[in-house]
Amino acid sequence: MTLIKSISGIRGTIGGTPGEALTPIDIVKFTYSYCVKMKERLQKPEGERYKVVVGKDARLSGEMVEQLVCGTLISCGVDVVNAGFASTPTTEMAVIFEKADGGIILTASHNPKQWNALKLLNEKGEFLNAKEGQEILDCAENAAFNFSEVDELGTIEHKDFTDKHIDAVLELPAVDVEAIRKAGFTVALDAINSVGGIIMPRLFERLGVKCVKVHCEPTGNFAHNPEPLPKNLVDLSEAVVKNHADLGVSVDPDVDRLALIQETGEPFGEEYTLVSVAEYLLSREDGKGKELTTASNLSSSRALRDVTEAHGGKYFNAAVGEVNVTTKMKECGALIGGEGNGGVIYPALHYGRDAIVGAALFLTNLAYKKMKVSELRKTYPEYCITKNRIELSDKGLIDKILNTIKEEYKNEDINTIDGVKISFESRKEWVHLRKSNTEPIIRVYAEASTMEAADKLAHEIIAVADRIMAEK
Repeated sequence: MTLIKSISGIRGTIGGTPGEALTPIDIVKFTYSYCVKMKERLQKPEGERYKVVVGKDARLSGEMVEQLVCGTLISCGVDVVNAGFASTPTTEMAVIFEKADGGIILTASHNPKQWNALKLLNEKGEFLNAKEGQEILDCAENAAFNFSEVDELGTIEHKDFTDKHIDAVLELPAVDVEAIRKAGFTVALDAINSVGGIIMPRLFERLGVKCVKVHCEPTGNFAHNPEPLPKNLVDLSEAVVKNHADLGVSVDPDVDRLALIQETGEPFGEEYTLVSVAEYLLSREDGKGKELTTASNLSSSRALRDVTEAHGGKYFNAAVGEVNVTTKMKECGALIGGEGNGGVIYPALHYGRDAIVGAALFLTNLAYKKMKVSELRKTYPEYCITKNRIELSDKGLIDKILNTIKEEYKNEDINTIDGVKISFESRKEWVHLRKSNTEPIIRVYAEASTMEAADKLAHEIIAVADRIMAEK
């Protein structure tokens, strides 16, 4: 597997040859380059110390990667606050709590256990922007190591930020702890044997929610494919029904994505995690004289736009990628935003996808509505998304295919900020084409009111690409 380098960090499989896997050499090189560019960006007065927070999920390679990262930071004269087992949003919050100069999260998110990654944060606890990320990539390509003298080495201290993160969530005005306690909920939790098994049960305990644990030991031996998709959540669905739970909650290994299961054992739909939380917050703020805005990426469900406009608000979209969504949210002053993969970003807490705050907000809404989860799901606009791909015989055809599709559908609403998205407003349908940066493929996402209609739209677009490839 090729080592993947992007503006948000570096990731790859553990074990293998340089250039094809994430090796100790890569880890040291990129951590060093992160330090160099952090110091250049912040330019503290001489003698003033730099501080970086490091947190990791529970995957098997975590301790090895942690030792390399922390050792490199110390050798660069940077003080380390080691958060140990910590979710991605907890590490982001820890940067804020510590007034640190940055953070490094050791997680490959939803990737299988053989993967690991370095995700890089700035002094706000947010992912680096494109320019900052590219500078680190360029620096790593030509790293000329210049480590600190022995008297200038950094220090390391260990801190657990789990409870402090939960405190911050429960102090939010939009989270009604008392209402949740009175509701007497039972929740089944699948934490994929990672750090969600630490923070989520503590959250539920503080909320007075009974928690039925499924795969909650943070061993790093993932019990199933860690992406929180319905096909991977069979055990959770069974636990919800068996224990007569009100709700099933699934998080990915670093707890920045939240997927829900209805009391029937059926999926709530990860696209609808954000929709449901947003509708609650919009209804809470509606009528207060504020301009209500929301944002998500181009591949997320139209349902967020629908519920936003139903409350008199305005919806904005952004290119795919968390940093792109948060940038758009800041521009438009969004009340809530995120991504359709279960990523909830609530600026009142911080600008990062956070399953902890997402779960607390969802439970508050459920307590207020006094409905079953299946009843709540029926109150939202119904859409279905299909995800396909176009396998290219020649990567050089990508631009020709995208340009041809733009031309053939020029009378529709076209958005080109990230590939090509065509919206068919009269039918409330859309299709989004994005080229992969690592493979000779074009990803095709389509949404309509039924799965049949979404499939039909996707294959209509794929047929155009097939025609172009056949003409070559």
